[in-house]
Amino acid sequence: MSPRRTSPPTRATGAMSTNDCSVRRNRGHLSRRTVIAMSYEVDFANVSTCGLESSPVAAALAGLRAHEARYFKNKYNLILTVEPAAKAKKTIDWVHRILKEERDIAIVSPPLEAVGLEVENVRWPYVFYESGLSINVAYTLDDPKKRAVGFKLSEGMEIPAELRSFKFARQKSKLAGTIRGSYFVIKGEY
Repeated sequence: MSPRRTSPPTRATGAMSTNDCSVRRNRGHLSRRTVIAMSYEVDFANVSTCGLESSPVAAALAGLRAHEARYFKNKYNLILTVEPAAKAKKTIDWVHRILKEERDIAIVSPPLEAVGLEVENVRWPYVFYESGLSINVAYTLDDPKKRAVGFKLSEGMEIPAELRSFKFARQKSKLAGTIRGSYFVIKGEY
Protein backbone atom coordinates (compact mmCIF):
# COMPACT_ATOMS: atom_id res chain seq x y z
CA MET A 1 0.00 0.00 0.00
CA SER A 2 1.49 3.33 -1.02
CA PRO A 3 1.53 6.21 1.45
CA ARG A 4 -1.13 8.88 1.09
CA ARG A 5 0.24 12.13 -0.30
CA THR A 6 -0.43 15.39 1.42
CA SER A 7 0.23 18.72 -0.14
CA PRO A 8 1.82 21.64 1.67
CA PRO A 9 -0.35 24.57 2.73
CA THR A 10 -1.57 26.64 -0.18
CA ARG A 11 -1.15 29.94 1.64
CA ALA A 12 2.28 31.51 1.83
CA THR A 13 1.69 32.46 5.45
CA GLY A 14 1.56 28.86 6.55
CA ALA A 15 -2.09 28.83 7.65
CA MET A 16 -3.14 25.21 7.91
CA SER A 17 -6.03 23.14 9.11
CA THR A 18 -7.28 23.56 12.66
CA ASN A 19 -4.80 21.32 14.48
CA ASP A 20 -2.23 20.34 11.85
CA CYS A 21 0.87 22.53 12.00
CA SER A 22 3.21 20.15 10.27
CA VAL A 23 3.74 18.97 6.75
CA ARG A 24 4.97 15.55 5.67
CA ARG A 25 7.25 16.03 2.72
CA ASN A 26 10.59 14.80 1.38
CA ARG A 27 11.28 15.06 -2.36
CA GLY A 28 7.60 14.75 -3.13
CA HIS A 29 7.13 11.55 -1.09
CA LEU A 30 5.87 11.05 2.41
CA SER A 31 8.51 10.40 4.99
CA ARG A 32 9.20 11.42 8.57
CA ARG A 33 7.09 14.13 10.11
CA THR A 34 8.80 17.54 10.13
CA VAL A 35 7.57 20.74 11.71
CA ILE A 36 7.89 23.79 9.51
CA ALA A 37 8.66 27.00 11.43
CA MET A 38 6.83 29.65 9.49
CA SER A 39 4.42 32.51 9.90
CA TYR A 40 0.87 31.63 10.83
CA GLU A 41 -2.28 33.59 9.99
CA VAL A 42 -4.45 33.43 13.10
CA ASP A 43 -7.98 32.31 12.24
CA PHE A 44 -10.43 33.35 14.96
CA ALA A 45 -13.27 31.42 13.32
CA ASN A 46 -11.37 28.10 13.66
CA VAL A 47 -9.19 28.41 16.75
CA SER A 48 -5.96 26.40 16.47
CA THR A 49 -3.17 25.59 18.90
CA CYS A 50 -0.68 25.76 16.01
CA GLY A 51 2.67 26.94 17.38
CA LEU A 52 1.44 26.82 20.99
CA GLU A 53 1.42 23.06 21.58
CA SER A 54 4.15 23.16 24.26
CA SER A 55 2.05 25.38 26.53
CA PRO A 56 0.29 23.64 29.44
CA VAL A 57 -2.71 25.89 28.63
CA ALA A 58 -2.39 25.65 24.83
CA ALA A 59 -6.13 25.70 24.12
CA ALA A 60 -6.72 28.75 26.33
CA LEU A 61 -3.67 30.54 24.87
CA ALA A 62 -4.93 29.77 21.35
CA GLY A 63 -8.26 31.30 22.34
CA LEU A 64 -6.48 34.38 23.67
CA ARG A 65 -4.47 34.70 20.44
CA ALA A 66 -7.69 34.32 18.42
CA HIS A 67 -9.36 36.97 20.63
CA GLU A 68 -6.60 39.42 19.71
CA ALA A 69 -6.84 38.46 16.02
CA ARG A 70 -10.58 39.17 16.03
CA TYR A 71 -9.93 42.62 17.57
CA PHE A 72 -7.50 43.60 14.78
CA LYS A 73 -9.79 42.22 12.07
CA ASN A 74 -12.87 44.05 13.39
CA LYS A 75 -11.17 47.35 14.27
CA TYR A 76 -8.52 47.68 11.54
CA ASN A 77 -9.44 44.99 8.97
CA LEU A 78 -6.02 43.38 9.54
CA ILE A 79 -5.17 39.70 9.70
CA LEU A 80 -2.93 38.88 12.66
CA THR A 81 0.05 36.88 11.39
CA VAL A 82 2.37 35.56 14.08
CA GLU A 83 5.92 34.25 13.69
CA PRO A 84 7.82 31.68 15.75
CA ALA A 85 9.92 33.29 18.48
CA ALA A 86 13.16 32.40 16.67
CA LYS A 87 12.08 34.52 13.69
CA ALA A 88 10.71 37.39 15.79
CA LYS A 89 13.76 37.97 18.00
CA LYS A 90 13.96 41.71 17.27
CA THR A 91 10.34 42.26 18.32
CA ILE A 92 10.71 40.13 21.46
CA ASP A 93 13.96 41.87 22.43
CA TRP A 94 12.27 45.30 22.07
CA VAL A 95 9.37 44.25 24.34
CA HIS A 96 11.78 42.72 26.89
CA ARG A 97 13.91 45.88 26.88
CA ILE A 98 10.87 48.01 27.73
CA LEU A 99 9.87 45.63 30.55
CA LYS A 100 13.41 45.65 31.97
CA GLU A 101 14.03 49.40 31.74
CA GLU A 102 10.56 50.52 32.86
CA ARG A 103 9.83 48.05 35.69
CA ASP A 104 12.85 45.74 36.00
CA ILE A 105 10.70 42.81 34.83
CA ALA A 106 12.24 39.73 33.23
CA ILE A 107 9.72 37.18 31.96
CA VAL A 108 10.77 33.66 32.95
CA SER A 109 8.59 31.73 30.51
CA PRO A 110 10.01 31.23 27.00
CA PRO A 111 8.30 33.12 24.18
CA LEU A 112 6.59 30.92 21.58
CA GLU A 113 5.38 33.45 19.01
CA ALA A 114 5.35 37.16 18.33
CA VAL A 115 4.08 39.71 15.88
CA GLY A 116 5.19 43.28 15.28
CA LEU A 117 2.42 45.52 13.95
CA GLU A 118 2.26 49.19 13.12
CA VAL A 119 -1.32 50.44 12.84
CA GLU A 120 -2.42 54.06 12.51
CA ASN A 121 0.91 55.38 13.85
CA VAL A 122 0.98 52.91 16.76
CA ARG A 123 3.73 50.33 17.05
CA TRP A 124 1.89 47.32 18.46
CA PRO A 125 3.91 44.14 19.11
CA TYR A 126 2.47 41.04 20.77
CA VAL A 127 4.44 38.21 22.39
CA PHE A 128 2.79 34.90 23.35
CA TYR A 129 4.58 32.84 26.03
CA GLU A 130 4.59 29.15 26.87
CA SER A 131 3.07 29.84 30.32
CA GLY A 132 -0.08 31.27 28.71
CA LEU A 133 0.94 34.90 29.13
CA SER A 134 0.46 37.44 26.33
CA ILE A 135 2.22 40.80 26.39
CA ASN A 136 1.46 43.67 24.04
CA VAL A 137 2.90 47.13 23.76
CA ALA A 138 0.81 50.01 22.42
CA TYR A 139 3.51 52.55 21.54
CA THR A 140 2.08 55.65 19.85
CA LEU A 141 4.83 57.11 17.70
CA ASP A 142 3.71 60.75 17.84
CA ASP A 143 2.22 61.02 21.36
CA PRO A 144 4.37 59.87 24.31
CA LYS A 145 1.35 60.13 26.65
CA LYS A 146 -0.37 57.22 24.88
CA ARG A 147 2.09 54.38 25.46
CA ALA A 148 1.49 51.31 27.60
CA VAL A 149 2.38 47.67 28.14
CA GLY A 150 -0.50 45.23 28.54
CA PHE A 151 -0.44 41.79 30.15
CA LYS A 152 -3.10 39.13 29.56
CA LEU A 153 -3.25 35.79 31.34
CA SER A 154 -4.85 32.78 29.66
CA GLU A 155 -7.57 30.97 31.55
CA GLY A 156 -6.07 28.31 33.84
CA MET A 157 -2.65 29.87 34.33
CA GLU A 158 -1.30 31.26 37.58
CA ILE A 159 -0.06 34.83 37.82
CA PRO A 160 3.70 34.66 37.11
CA ALA A 161 5.89 35.61 40.08
CA GLU A 162 7.40 38.51 38.12
CA LEU A 163 3.90 40.06 37.68
CA ARG A 164 2.45 39.50 41.17
CA SER A 165 2.71 43.21 42.02
CA PHE A 166 0.04 44.00 39.39
CA LYS A 167 -3.72 43.97 39.92
CA PHE A 168 -5.56 41.99 37.23
CA ALA A 169 -9.08 42.71 36.02
CA ARG A 170 -11.25 39.96 34.51
CA GLN A 171 -12.79 40.00 31.05
CA LYS A 172 -15.04 37.37 29.45
CA SER A 173 -14.34 36.26 25.90
CA LYS A 174 -16.23 33.79 23.72
CA LEU A 175 -12.90 32.68 22.26
CA ALA A 176 -10.67 32.71 25.35
CA GLY A 177 -12.97 32.17 28.35
CA THR A 178 -11.95 34.40 31.25
CA ILE A 179 -8.98 36.63 30.49
CA ARG A 180 -7.19 38.46 33.30
CA GLY A 181 -5.44 41.65 32.25
CA SER A 182 -3.30 44.45 33.60
CA TYR A 183 -1.05 47.20 32.23
CA PHE A 184 1.39 49.98 33.00
CA VAL A 185 2.12 53.28 31.29
CA ILE A 186 5.47 53.64 29.51
CA LYS A 187 7.45 56.71 30.56
CA GLY A 188 10.65 56.34 28.52
CA GLU A 189 11.51 56.55 24.82
CA TYR A 190 12.13 53.34 22.90
